[in-house]
Amino acid sequence: MSEHDTTATLAEQQDDFCLSHAEAREQLAGAHWTRFGVLGDSLAEGLGEDLDGYRSLPWADRVREVLAEEQAGLEYLNIGYRGLLAAQVRDGQLERMLAFRPDLVALTAGGNDLFTMGFDPTAIEACVEDMVAQLRAGGADVITYGLMDLGAAFSQLASLRPRMRALNERMRALSERHDAIYVDMWEHPVCGELSAYSADMKHTSMRGHAVLAAETIKALGARLRRAA
Repeated sequence: MSEHDTTATLAEQQDDFCLSHAEAREQLAGAHWTRFGVLGDSLAEGLGEDLDGYRSLPWADRVREVLAEEQAGLEYLNIGYRGLLAAQVRDGQLERMLAFRPDLVALTAGGNDLFTMGFDPTAIEACVEDMVAQLRAGGADVITYGLMDLGAAFSQLASLRPRMRALNERMRALSERHDAIYVDMWEHPVCGELSAYSADMKHTSMRGHAVLAAETIKALGARLRRAA
């Protein structure tokens, strides 16, 4: 057992939806990325309640941890911030991220737009696509995300499902157009488990972060295998 495995308690080690440190290292063996950036909203920032049995480490930091073992000189920049709409992420963060010159970027945006009166999935798609296109033009591989199905765990949020599906469809489509790495969380089994969420019903718990990190790492591993 590695030192990383011992920092997680038994629950995380036995969670079928999480990766052990050894499994994560195997997925990212030979990873070539040296400049990892994260931009977006509260999910990018890493908000989430602690949960007994799981390391208090957000998903992006978990991914960085494994990448840094493949590239000892890995540079990391996370400028995610809570509460931002997709347009605010673009207008307030994209320029700084481009200046960082990343070769790998994780982008989470659009989730806060779900709760606005003027929700417009086409406008959100155009905004996110603008960011993805510029990051790809700068030479970065870009990771995008499909929202988790909050309605699977919280019946009071089931009315948001049409909006969430509409946004996910657009995120998938723009990711395909730009050869981005799309992590689809919509039908993940953990969506229906309360332990994956914080009490506010919007943010993930540290279990949710561990699962999201695992899915991100597996998606990156698939990209590495495809390139090989």
